[in-house]
Amino acid sequence: MSFYEQHILPHVIDFACGDKVIMEQRQHVLAAAEGRVLEVGMGSGLNLRYYDPNKVDFVWGLEPSDGMRKKAQKNLQQSPVQVEWLGLPGEEIPLDSHSADTVVLTFTLCTIPDWETALEQMKRVLKPGGKLLFCEHGAAPDEAVARWQNRVNPLWKKIAGGCHLNRKIPELITQAGFSIRELEADYLPKTPRIAGFRYRGFAQ
Repeated sequence: MSFYEQHILPHVIDFACGDKVIMEQRQHVLAAAEGRVLEVGMGSGLNLRYYDPNKVDFVWGLEPSDGMRKKAQKNLQQSPVQVEWLGLPGEEIPLDSHSADTVVLTFTLCTIPDWETALEQMKRVLKPGGKLLFCEHGAAPDEAVARWQNRVNPLWKKIAGGCHLNRKIPELITQAGFSIRELEADYLPKTPRIAGFRYRGFAQ
C-alpha cells in the first residue's frame, strides 16, 4: 500500500464521506439495523453513532485498510455498540454462514475490486430473512451525466481509493442473488452530479 493510500487517502475519504448530506443518508439507512450486524467497509467508523444499542447486539466492522482503522479510533471509543474489527477485504468475510442478521453497505460497493465475490460472501453470511441495507452512489440515469461519469472514472479511481462513479448498484446486488425489496434512487442535494446519484434501500 502506497504512502498516499496509507496516510493521506483515509483523511480525504473521511472528510468527503462525513459531509452533512452523506451523514443524513447514513442515519436514515442505519435506523433499520438490528441484531448482529456486519458492516462491510467500515472505514473510519462514521456509521457507529447511528447504531441503536436497543436494537443492535454488536457490529463486525470489515475494513482492510490499516489507515482507515487508525482513523476510526475516536469513533470506536464513542461507539454506543460493541465493535469487532475484521481486517480483511469484502471478498474475504471470515464469518460462518447465516451468522449476521443485518449486512450494511454505505458508500462502499463502489470501491470493492471483486464486487461479485464480495456480494456472494455477504449473501452467504446473512441469515435467511435478514436484510442487506445499502446506500451507495453510482451510475446516473441521465445520458449526459453518465457520459461524464465514464470519462472521469479512470482518473477518479486513482485518486479516490478505487471508487467507481459508474457502477449500476441495483444490478450488482440482484446479480449476486439478492432480491431488492425497497429502493430509492435520486440525486443527492448539494453534491456534484457525477458523484451524487444515490441508491438507497434494502434487499434480502
